[in-house]
This record gives sequence, structure tokens and C-alpha cells, in this order.
Amino acid sequence: MNSTVNVRFSEVPQGRLGMWILIAGEMVIFGGLIACYLLYRVRFPEWGAQAAHTSTPLGALNTLVLLSSSFFVVKAHAAALQNKLGNIKKWMGLTLLMGLVFLVIKSIEYYTEISNGFTLPGTAMVEQGDGIGATFWSFYYLMTGLHALHVIAGMIIIFVVMQAAGKGKNLHRVELAGMYWHMVDLVWIFLFPLLYIAQ
Repeated sequence: MNSTVNVRFSEVPQGRLGMWILIAGEMVIFGGLIACYLLYRVRFPEWGAQAAHTSTPLGALNTLVLLSSSFFVVKAHAAALQNKLGNIKKWMGLTLLMGLVFLVIKSIEYYTEISNGFTLPGTAMVEQGDGIGATFWSFYYLMTGLHALHVIAGMIIIFVVMQAAGKGKNLHRVELAGMYWHMVDLVWIFLFPLLYIAQ
């Protein structure tokens, strides 16, 4: 008979358990939004024409930026395990830089799209009778905007953890910050094909 290992909640570090609970809650929120988006997308295939107006090159670039940031935060965790404080700050600093690059690119996208008239309901698109198109952009701005807020929250968490880790304090929190950051990256991996590629 194969032996099994029973892991009880009491055996999981409280910080890690708390982070998993937080991530589960966040995934429920984004999962609900994605499910609603998919239901609308099936009902209104003409949304593909609206998705064609998103910038796939910029979306792909942001995907590369976030994947790079995930690599950096993994390196930060490895440095924390080895108690290399300087490396922790270096890798977490690079993660912060990638987060900032992501937000700058996203801001450029928003500026371009809004300048071209792709805005929320109640604006020019609805006045022109394109309510379905406006609904697509409502989902787009809601999901990408909420994701951007999580990027900002993740950057704040990483900055705070980095400052403490640089002084040799609470090195275990590097892993927790990394878990949150990976969640942010994972959400984008779903949003990118749904909003940019699936035209």
C-alpha cells in the first residue's frame, strides 16, 4: 500500500496559508469576470471586431514584461533562502521596475484607445448605436483596470518587503510577496488572449 501524507492546516505556516486564502478570493473575483466575459463573447461574436482595436503588440510586450518580473521574484526568493540580502534587493528592485514598465505600457494603451473613441457606455459609441461594442470596452477597462490596481498593490507589497529584507528582517515574506505577484501574472496570462488575441 502506498503511504499517503496528510497535511493539516496547522502544519502550514500561517503567512503562507493566509496568502493562499487571499489568492483564492482574488481568483474568484477575476474568474467571475472572465466567465461573464466569455458568456457575452459567445452571445455576441461581433465583439471580435472590437477586440481587433486593442494593441496586440503592446499586450504581448506587457506579457513578456510580467513573465520577466516573475523570474526576478523567483530569484529574490532563492536569494532569501540563501540569506543574500543584497541579491534580494536587486531582484525585487528589478521586479518593481518591470511592474512600472507594465503600467507605463498600459497607460499608453489606454491613452491611444480613448483618443480613438473606444470608451465606456454613455459616450460616443453608444450615441452612434454601438452599444454592444461599448459593452466590450466596459469589460476591457474593468478587467484590465482591476488587474492594474493589483499590479500597483503588488508593487507596494514588494517595496515594503524589500525594505525590510534589505535589513535582514522577515525574509520569509519574500516568498509571500512572490506568491501574490505570481497571481497577478497568472491573471494577465488569461486576460491577454481573451482581450487581445481572440478576435
